[in-house]
Amino acid sequence: MHRIKQLIKGNEKFRSLYFPYFEKDLKRSVDIGQKPEVLFIGCSDSRVTPDLMLDTKPGDMFILRNVGNFIPPFKADNDFHGSAAAIEYAVSVLEVKDIIVCGHSHCGACKSLYDDIPNDTSLVHVKKWLELGERAKEFTLKTITDPNNKEELYRQTERNSILYQVENLFSYPAVKERIDNKTLKIHGWYYTIETGTIEYYDLEEKKFKPLKELI
Repeated sequence: MHRIKQLIKGNEKFRSLYFPYFEKDLKRSVDIGQKPEVLFIGCSDSRVTPDLMLDTKPGDMFILRNVGNFIPPFKADNDFHGSAAAIEYAVSVLEVKDIIVCGHSHCGACKSLYDDIPNDTSLVHVKKWLELGERAKEFTLKTITDPNNKEELYRQTERNSILYQVENLFSYPAVKERIDNKTLKIHGWYYTIETGTIEYYDLEEKKFKPLKELI
């Protein structure tokens, strides 16, 4: 209950100190609807805070968060697909102009790729979901200089996973169509928790570089 009380006090603080700054914009958005230009796909990790990291306001980004910032490939099988639905909504309804796939350091999902997840009903969905990181794991093991160096192994897996998740985005017909007609751009970012810095993947140089270089 202590934590809940903290959240209640946090809401009171938000309403008194911060909400007044956004009140006009929020009330206007109720009338005209949300019009974000960016879809941010990030991890559910509690240390990843998109609005704080990027100093964004309410309405700036449509945010999809899940375990490992993984992106399932397109699959029209009439099943329940929460992440896919969010991507389709952002691209086809909100018509965002940019999609950011943001991985991060010390990602529990990427680390778990190297753990033996038990066949337990309490983890059945987690184990299946982690299959989306297998290609990144396999590529990392083939290319890393020292697989016994766990720090390097995990950090490279995190970065490689971003690239494979971006690749999965291209399997969505609406995404590919908008990329082809140059109305949508996709970005691969890597956030380092312990420093607050962000890197972006440079397609031409095929490596991650400091985000500030884009300014």
